[in-house]
Amino acid sequence: MTLAVIVQARAGSSRLPRKVLEPLGDKCVLDRVLDRCRRIAAADHVICAIPEGEADDPVADAGRRAGVAVFRGSEQDVLARYLGAAKMVDADAVVRITSDCPFIDPDMAGQLIALYRESGADYANNTLLPGFPRGLDCEIVSTAWLERADAEATDPADREHVTAWIRNRPGLKLACLEGPGGEAANWRWTLDYPADLAFCRAVFERAGEAAAELDFPALSELCRKAPDLVAINAVHADPARPDIRRPPAIVRDYLPAGATPPVR
Repeated sequence: MTLAVIVQARAGSSRLPRKVLEPLGDKCVLDRVLDRCRRIAAADHVICAIPEGEADDPVADAGRRAGVAVFRGSEQDVLARYLGAAKMVDADAVVRITSDCPFIDPDMAGQLIALYRESGADYANNTLLPGFPRGLDCEIVSTAWLERADAEATDPADREHVTAWIRNRPGLKLACLEGPGGEAANWRWTLDYPADLAFCRAVFERAGEAAAELDFPALSELCRKAPDLVAINAVHADPARPDIRRPPAIVRDYLPAGATPPVR
């Protein structure tokens, strides 16, 4: 199975314009995301899917400088943009990651990919059940399902949110990599507001360039030891909640790297 990690990115953002080009340490946010995506062991390709148009040329340039393939497509029809990127490399399945996740965890993404491959699920993510901080969101679906959605989805919201139409198909076999929950499920490691950017920069100020390597357990430990970090953007915290009305058929617990699976 040829697997493509596709990162959607654009310059436009009503709450934090050009956020993916903001500096984070000695690189920009988009660089940080793509660097981590390149460390996903099961990925055959990493592609940055960017809207066409002059306004997003700097984002495309940043993607190319980062050493990944760049696909340009519709700004509003993100579903079509993803499908075009997948077809560019003949991918059988796509891992969807957004460019506002500078702390995306390659090992966690690898566990999700393994769950998808081993379970025979049609679709898998790590948000069907709330357990991870916002900013570690990751999902995987076959290109065949993207093609079906492209042919049948007509609601603009379904075209914008890529997998919304797919996730709500009757009979779809859903799988979820469940995070540990607790306080971590309410943390914000994503980048939507100026306060989120302040949090991300504070992490790099505390950890230095080692912040670029922090996985989910390590960054969680930092947040527990430094509650002032969590407080920086806590005003924007969302209550942890499932993102779908029906539960997944298959659930697997996330395991920190090197941990032994429990005997059941």
